[in-house]
This record gives sequence, structure tokens and C-alpha cells, in this order.
Amino acid sequence: MNIAIVEDEPKLAAVLNEYLKKEEYQTSLYSDGTDALQQLQLNPPDLILLDLMLPGTDGLTICREIRKTSNVPIIMLTARVDEIDRLLGLEIGADDYICKPYSPREVVARVKAVLRRTTAIDATDNADFVLLEDEALVKVNGTSCPLTQVELSLLKTMHAHPGRIYNRQQLMHRIYPDNRVVSDRTIDSHVKKLRQKLKALDTENEYVHSVYGLGYKFELMS
Repeated sequence: MNIAIVEDEPKLAAVLNEYLKKEEYQTSLYSDGTDALQQLQLNPPDLILLDLMLPGTDGLTICREIRKTSNVPIIMLTARVDEIDRLLGLEIGADDYICKPYSPREVVARVKAVLRRTTAIDATDNADFVLLEDEALVKVNGTSCPLTQVELSLLKTMHAHPGRIYNRQQLMHRIYPDNRVVSDRTIDSHVKKLRQKLKALDTENEYVHSVYGLGYKFELMS
């Protein structure tokens, strides 16, 4: 797998590069945010280690732009530990967030964990669950069902990262990019209808799970 390291501090980038290569990952290094965004869009890696403060285009902007077209896993690296910055990073689609100074071994461990979680989608597809985005359909065991645009956005978001819990605000941001104001009940209503459609296709399994007090996640469970 190829890991993109977007970091403008040469020593940090070199250390991460060395540790990742020891784990037999291929790496691509970028020190300028604008160049990194262009190259990442042209040649998507399997995971991005993304510094927040970069020359050219900053990390939050890069994350936001990539999320418009891709669900590639993104782990943010930053010295800014403010709660607002941390939450904003996750709200716009980052999969994890590591504060500097950090242990390179911790970064490698996080990379492995995120890749395990995100590549679990392949196992899900092997279980005869397939999301056909271009056709706005979900197919389970060979039987398909049409989805509304909101249902498609919800399922696409959760399906891309099995096991990851999304709170209502995060889901709201994904399905309403124009930042319109809707209530939590609206999200709950859309999720309920989505779950009913999935249950009609497969009465034996649950796919979208409620996590009490936190939100929702996609996970295949019998």
C-alpha cells in the first residue's frame, strides 16, 4: 500500500518515511500543500498522513477538497491541539488526528488501525452487500433497492468506513453540504427509512447500527 506523507518539516517527514518503509509500505512525500493536493487528486494513495499547517494550501483545505471526490483514509498530524481545530478536522472527514510531538511507532500503529478499519469494506462486499453509487442502488444478496439522494449520501458515508461511529452533526454535514439547519430528528428519520430498506433486503443481518449517546455506524453483524 502507498502512504502519502504531506509534511513540510523535513526531519519529521524523513522519520515517518523510514518507519513506514520498515513496515513495507510504499511512500510518497510532499512538502507543499498546493502541489500535494494536485498530486493526491491525480494519483490517489491508500492513506494520507496530512500535516495541518503547510505552505501553499493548508491541511484542512486539502482534506475538504479530497473529501469532495474520495473516501481515502486521512490521518491529520498537527501541533495545534485546540479543541475546535481537532473537531473541525474530524467534521470535514479526517479519519484520525495525532498531535505533535508524537511517537513514529504510534503513527505507524494508527496507520495500520485505520487501514484495517477502512479496508473492511472489501469483506463487506464479499458478503453480497454492494453499494452502486452511480445508479443510487444498494444490492444485497443479488436483490437491489433504490435509494433517495439523502439515503445514498448517508449509506455512502458510513459504508466507506465500517465500524466508525458518526454523530448526527457529522452526518448532517455530509448529506447537507449547503449547511442548512435541520434537526437531529431529521437525521434519525432518514436513518430509520434507510434501515427499513436494508431490512427488507436482508432480514437476517443489521447493517446500520445505533450507538447509544454517540450516533450511527455501518457494520455487518448477524
